[in-house]
Amino acid sequence: MSSERLIYLPLGGAGEIGMNAYVYGYGKPGQERLILVDLGVTFPDMDTTPGVDLIYADISWLKERADRLEAIFVTHAHEDHVGAVAHCHEALGAPVYARAFTANIARRKMEDVGHPTEAVRTVSAWPEQIKAGPFTVGFLPVSHSIPESAALVIDTPAGRVVHTGDFKLDTNPVVGEPFDPDLWAEVAKPGVKALVCDSTNVFSSHPGRSESEVGPAITQLVEDATGMVVATTFASNVARVKTLAEAGHRAGRSVVLLGRAMRRMIEAATETGILSDFPRVISAEEALDLPRQNLMLIVTGSQGERRAASAQLARGKYRGIELKDGDLFLFSSKTIPGNERGVIRIMNQLSEKGVDVVDDSAGLYHVSGHANRPDLEQMHALVDPQIVVPMHGEHRHLREHAKLAEAAGRAGVLAVNGTMLDLSGNAPEVVDYVETGRTYLDGSVKIGALDGVVRDRIRMALNGHVTVTVMLDEDDEPLGEPWCDTMGLPETGVSGAGLIEVLEEDLNQFLMRAEVKTLRDDDKLEEAMRRIVRQSAQIEIGKKPEVTVVISRMK
Repeated sequence: MSSERLIYLPLGGAGEIGMNAYVYGYGKPGQERLILVDLGVTFPDMDTTPGVDLIYADISWLKERADRLEAIFVTHAHEDHVGAVAHCHEALGAPVYARAFTANIARRKMEDVGHPTEAVRTVSAWPEQIKAGPFTVGFLPVSHSIPESAALVIDTPAGRVVHTGDFKLDTNPVVGEPFDPDLWAEVAKPGVKALVCDSTNVFSSHPGRSESEVGPAITQLVEDATGMVVATTFASNVARVKTLAEAGHRAGRSVVLLGRAMRRMIEAATETGILSDFPRVISAEEALDLPRQNLMLIVTGSQGERRAASAQLARGKYRGIELKDGDLFLFSSKTIPGNERGVIRIMNQLSEKGVDVVDDSAGLYHVSGHANRPDLEQMHALVDPQIVVPMHGEHRHLREHAKLAEAAGRAGVLAVNGTMLDLSGNAPEVVDYVETGRTYLDGSVKIGALDGVVRDRIRMALNGHVTVTVMLDEDDEPLGEPWCDTMGLPETGVSGAGLIEVLEEDLNQFLMRAEVKTLRDDDKLEEAMRRIVRQSAQIEIGKKPEVTVVISRMK
């Protein structure tokens, strides 16, 4: 038996939807040469990660082995697959391979953070293959909700692995390549050791629908509208943006694209030759001179993002354009779990303006970019792998997908983030567990999820904050009374007195009777004053705030 092995290790994206990062390795245990598939982000929310800009997988394990990392392969240009490439480039240093559209997006991200764009290399579709150490990797076209998506055909000395990336079985995707079952069958013919497969829609029991199916319904809706029409969708769904633009064009409306992400995606699709017949668009300034019934706006913000065009239009004006009674707003998208509150807030703000809001609750104006349960079964049968490794899904998705594989007589394995599998043998084997987690991009600084920064921010948001300042002379005697500053706390408590006055009085009483050894010891003094503030605040306002004590000593 060979002393070398083929390993698979998800660092992100297995047990969650977002921040995908999957490591493959081949070689002697502990000496494997490595490749990374995808390096994406997930997005923060005010409840659990206030103030954070982006979240991506903790790549500490990979960073420590960067000298063994041969390359990074990006399956497609969605943020949860490509969004962290630029942020991690300095730590990993490996070349990044992607198809033209994805490479265009990746280079823009590298430029944004001041990294060289030469690190991103453009690859053609299968049958072209890239040699990366013991791996040979090819990009196999697959349909999804963004152009030029690809599965990866990963050839290793231990056999062929097919990593699907995100996919659906769409033979008429409007923009991009249709799913080609004959090509996939040809790739599978030599035999596939493992299929590492998208699990997002494993609980959807009906076959997936084609992107082309939403066009007629959207066109009819726009043609029947009497006021201004605004539609939002994922900016990366170039096919849907085109469908929306064509619906506006057919209805005799001038089309306006609003939002930086929307314009960047259309520019990238045009530059790489994916889009050649997109309807003519006008600027927001030109739109101001046209009757509102002649306008079709396609805007960012389908997930309720506060700074996106949708939210700004709902709150008031955006680029001089304002929505009014009788206008129509279409959400041509699915609300990602966790974003419901933001989307509903925008819908209600629009309703207060008299705008008619249409969502996809009837299934007319949106189709998913992911394979449903029958499509997964079809993919399993087409590729006929020895092993099915579910990825890209929450724990419940992965578990159900593994059961689906086993029901058809294939080996299915549940491998969440940090689970290292050995795929070399006839059955997958868990050989190690690696500590994984999250990295926060907080402004311009990268911090760990366990560093305490965000935890402290949440505690201050929930409990408020008090700063206590006290001065002591050369003999460790208080110089005057301590004083307090508060943030995020009410001015008065249940006694009717000012909160600051109550806190300062209780602190002064403590200092007047404090023992000398306490007054001489900064740590003891700080702890005692913090405890008094929290106790007094609990009595006055029913909260124990976070407390910072500043001790100044005269020397």
